[in-house]
Amino acid sequence: MITVPEVVAVIGGGRMGAGIGQVFAAAGSTVVVAEANPDAAVAARARVAAGLARAADKGSLGDDAQRIMTRVHTVTALTELPSDANLVIEAVPERTADKINVLSGAEKVVAPTAVLASNTSSLSIGEIAAALRFPERFVGMHFFNPVPASALVEVVRGPATAADVVDQVLGWIHELGKSDVVVEDSPGFATSRLGVALGLEAIRMLEENVADAASIDRAMEFGYRHPMGPLRSTDLVGLDVRLAIAEHLHTTLGERFRPPALLRDKVARGELGRKTGQGFFPWPR
Repeated sequence: MITVPEVVAVIGGGRMGAGIGQVFAAAGSTVVVAEANPDAAVAARARVAAGLARAADKGSLGDDAQRIMTRVHTVTALTELPSDANLVIEAVPERTADKINVLSGAEKVVAPTAVLASNTSSLSIGEIAAALRFPERFVGMHFFNPVPASALVEVVRGPATAADVVDQVLGWIHELGKSDVVVEDSPGFATSRLGVALGLEAIRMLEENVADAASIDRAMEFGYRHPMGPLRSTDLVGLDVRLAIAEHLHTTLGERFRPPALLRDKVARGELGRKTGQGFFPWPR
């Protein structure tokens, strides 16, 4: 019988890492979040607590939020990760070198049987795996923002990923109450590739004055029943994140993913979406 991992280590306690930690802790796992320094660790723990409080207000928790928080811990060094972790997920910024660095460090601490995973939305699982001692234990687990409310986890099978690792990860995802898609390692996988293509075209339409931002989004929400339009979705993801993914896809897949000038300009001005209060739409701070 499959259950959630007994011990989960999450490297990076930002919005995504905290959300991943929250859903595993709520499902019964002991969660250890690794951050770079004590202040960041305190902030990560606060994000998990705030997420659990929101879930409790919505009546979507099966346990008391404070009791769940007793299963959430933080550390400030990779050497302090739990050696008995069954699953290690990195959720650091989208830079291959950074991901290799933290996963290599974690691999030295946890057992060889532990599953290592990346929350990357576009980077090569095979390239990261090539730098690890046990590439067969490494897989992509692409969660979506906000993690607690999102129904999907995209599982990315690298060239060396063992079949039993994929099966194990799929079981854990189902125990979290989420659905999966399994894709092969390819730039942007399935979700980012499709999502970015739609988002970039929406930005080009705005740039060309085809329609205003609200109208472009409504066209997809009411015309195609998308729950959120591509511009508001870009604000939620973060314009800087979307730009980084687009640049990677432009490099690997060609001109159709060239980032529009409007996206570059807004990122340069610090208009990054919900996290800064302004993107394609204003957001309350």
